[in-house]
Amino acid sequence: MPFTLEQLTARFGGRIEGDPAREVGGLAPLDQAGPGHLAFLANPKYLPQVETTRAAAVLITEEALAELKGRGDALAERAFVVTPNPYAYFARVAQVFVAAAAPRVSAGIHPSASVDPSARVAETATIGPFVVVEAGAVIGEHVRIDAHVFIGRGTAIGEGSRIYPNVTIYHGCALEARVIVQSGAVIGSDGFGFAPDFTGEGDARTGEWVKIPQVGGVKIGADVEIGANTTIDRGAMADTVIEHDVKIDNLVQIAHNCRIGAYTVIAGCAGIAGSTTIGRHCMIGGAVGIAGHLKIGDFVIVTAKSGVSKSLPKAGMYTSAFPAVDHAEWNRSAALLRNIDKLRDRIKALEANIQSKGAPE
Repeated sequence: MPFTLEQLTARFGGRIEGDPAREVGGLAPLDQAGPGHLAFLANPKYLPQVETTRAAAVLITEEALAELKGRGDALAERAFVVTPNPYAYFARVAQVFVAAAAPRVSAGIHPSASVDPSARVAETATIGPFVVVEAGAVIGEHVRIDAHVFIGRGTAIGEGSRIYPNVTIYHGCALEARVIVQSGAVIGSDGFGFAPDFTGEGDARTGEWVKIPQVGGVKIGADVEIGANTTIDRGAMADTVIEHDVKIDNLVQIAHNCRIGAYTVIAGCAGIAGSTTIGRHCMIGGAVGIAGHLKIGDFVIVTAKSGVSKSLPKAGMYTSAFPAVDHAEWNRSAALLRNIDKLRDRIKALEANIQSKGAPE
């Protein structure tokens, strides 16, 4: 379904430079776009591609357009939508195209689904094949729950949320409006809580780990997205909390009683141990490990594969990962690290020798 530039700007704002009636029926990168596509320029280094693109229109900033106008006839036969953030504008337009192209799904409960009589399901909600909705659950307006999803007792799913196939949401959880949960995610499983009860030493040691009941829940704010096979544990006593507009990638582990601040993004394979608080507008890189009971301040960036063992209260970028280097170079560095204690002792001995002889004249 094509849209005119006038229709798009009426919905998303921006200023049109060129023909407002020009139609776009799809999205593509600058170097691959055809006459019916909308493209965008987010990085100024790709400005030359705007001169050669075949796109029907380009999303662009005022600054980039002014530079382009200085290149003579570069604007011939082109149309532009001028916006401060072409990348975000592109993302919003992409949502419109995807929604327009998606198959229509009728509201209702599939005959194979198992919905407890005490559960409340809005008439506009869609419950897919083999879904289980337990007692007391609440499914809001325009929620879509795909095949083989499990919704535990007393759990609430807010309006407009989308739960993809094979998601498990345990009892006593609450998701606000427009939450997206990708396939395989598990929300509300028990946190990793065990009390040691051992006596004796060595081979004579006896006892056991005593499981601590996890009686809290998981609270997820509006407009959160949770990636595939990500796990968010329920709290031991209080709730685990994911504030609004948090974006979590695939294969992330968030342990019990954590709190993730609004607008924070967490990349794949990150692990956050129990009772840690992460502030607002943070960026947690892939494979980052964060120890338990820490406090990460607002606007903190932790780069990929870093290990965080103490609180980071101040905004800024933090790195502890060792970047990949040539194998032989890594071996030399590792050898130096193994001998650093000996080097320290030699330096101390030299300092002591100098002090005993007195400072040179």
